[in-house]
Amino acid sequence: MDQENNIFQKTLEASRILSLLSEDKINKILDDLAMAAIKYTPEILEANQEDLDRMNPTDPKYDRLKLTEERLEGIASDLINVAKLDSPLGEVIAEKSLKNGLLLKKIRVPIGVIGIIYESRPNVTFDVFSLCLKTGNALLLKGGSDAHASNVSIVEIIHKVLKKNKVSTDIVGLLPANREATKALLHAVGFVDMIIPRGSQGLINFVRENAKVPVIE
Repeated sequence: MDQENNIFQKTLEASRILSLLSEDKINKILDDLAMAAIKYTPEILEANQEDLDRMNPTDPKYDRLKLTEERLEGIASDLINVAKLDSPLGEVIAEKSLKNGLLLKKIRVPIGVIGIIYESRPNVTFDVFSLCLKTGNALLLKGGSDAHASNVSIVEIIHKVLKKNKVSTDIVGLLPANREATKALLHAVGFVDMIIPRGSQGLINFVRENAKVPVIE
């Protein structure tokens, strides 16, 4: 629990710097990560093979777990596409003038710290990082044990890119692949603003029933 609390605290503190990042800086990080996904393809595939070697090839999750050069090229393309999107931050989505002359505006702002609980899809690690960075949110990842070696490798590459761009690596943290870490994340009131489960209906139901933090399905 102490290990998780330390990660939670660091991520919470790092989330406050995200509002200081310019749109150009965020897009450069995403573009750099796209290039890194290609550059470090051998390392990612080696880690992914460790995970594959522990799974029966007849398991339906095997193909979801598997990464290939072609899939990593697709992931890199997706990262570039996210970088090209307009930033949603600061967008005025509604405004209203009151009779007394007061102008009210509803503006898009970051949520803060988002926890993602997901199963054997290591591509999700890239996906959710790109979307959270683009929207100014820090990220806590809780992947399944099936994909842990892959997720560790991918997060290490994300951290390299963040260091290159002089941004704190604490804006994205990977929790241990055990049930204790899942429980800690679900109960991380005060550290995590929202949890999003990605996976089976069983996982979604478990998160919904046990989380003390708001959940979006």
